[in-house]
Parts: sequence; structure tokens; C-alpha cells
Amino acid sequence: MAKLYFRYGAMGSGKTSALLQAAYNYEEKGLKVLVFKPGIDTKGEDKITSRIGLERQVDARLNDTDNFSNLVLKLGIPDIIMIDEAQFLTEEQVEDIFYFTKEFNIPVMCYGLRSDFRLEGFPGAIKLLLLAEDIKELKAICSCGKKATINMRKINGIPTFEGESVVIDGAQDDVTYEGVCGNCYTRIRRRYK
Repeated sequence: MAKLYFRYGAMGSGKTSALLQAAYNYEEKGLKVLVFKPGIDTKGEDKITSRIGLERQVDARLNDTDNFSNLVLKLGIPDIIMIDEAQFLTEEQVEDIFYFTKEFNIPVMCYGLRSDFRLEGFPGAIKLLLLAEDIKELKAICSCGKKATINMRKINGIPTFEGESVVIDGAQDDVTYEGVCGNCYTRIRRRYK
């Protein structure tokens, strides 16, 4: 039976690159792949773009009101579905995706963050952690050399710990993100808060 997969990691862990590589590998074997991203992700417009320069046109962008199953049926049944920035999915969409994997026996691989820069879980990621049958962390490295598990937001290079949960990386010139370890996050937070 097909599974719902969740691959998560801090910023810089290669989530999007892993998705693009996996999609390429499936297509190289002659299999049909559908690739989605949430509509809220405006980075790259209708493309998925990785930090190392890889990109791919998405088959569709999922808006909050979209029904996943209906959208896939309109596009044609694939062999596998991949979703980038899955933390931005709604809880209802994640449930729909889970049921879709069972009803149609098609695996869905979701890639995304677990939590935001304020250490709060994204609703889509929380639901994926509850429903995904195969969960793996993609590793990132903090500038100190330890494993990065937390996302830090910077505005004009200065760490910030308050603000809206979602500001897309690259959507504003002054906003960037980086993965850091818990020790560095705590040390920097004390300094700037």
C-alpha cells in the first residue's frame, strides 16, 4: 500500500534539492511525477527553486481552498506525487492527501519545515508528523558545526524572534533564513531579545 512521506529539515538541509533529484530519478525510469507547492509560496512563482540553482515547473499550486484529490484527478493519475514547502498545507489538505494515498495507492512525498523561527509548529507540518507513515529528518549544519534543527529569521542580517510566522525567503530583500543549532539559537536569542 502507498504511503504518505514527510521529509523535514531546517533551512539549508537540501529539502528542495532532494525533491528535485527524486522527481528526476522517477521520470528517468519513465514514471509520471506530479509536483506541487502551496500557493502561499511565491518564491520562484510557478517553479520550485533550490538554493543551489536547481528548478522545476510545478504542475499546480495548492491554494488553501483546493481539494487535493480533485486537483490530481484533473491532472491525470501519476505514479508518485511530490509536494515542496508542505508546512504551508492546511490540516484538511494533509488529511485529504493521507486518504488519497490509500484510496488511489499512490505515494505522496512531502518536503518542508517542522517549525517557524519562533519555535512554533506549522499546522501542515504538525498534521504531517501525525499522519505520515515514513518520516525522516534531512540534516543541516549550523555555522558552529553542530546539527541545525531550528530556523532563524534575519532582517537586514539581524536575527529577529517576533513577527508573522510566514514571510517567504527571498520575497523581501531584507528577509533571510538560516538553520542553526539549539545552542546557537539560545545564545543569539539572549543577545537580541
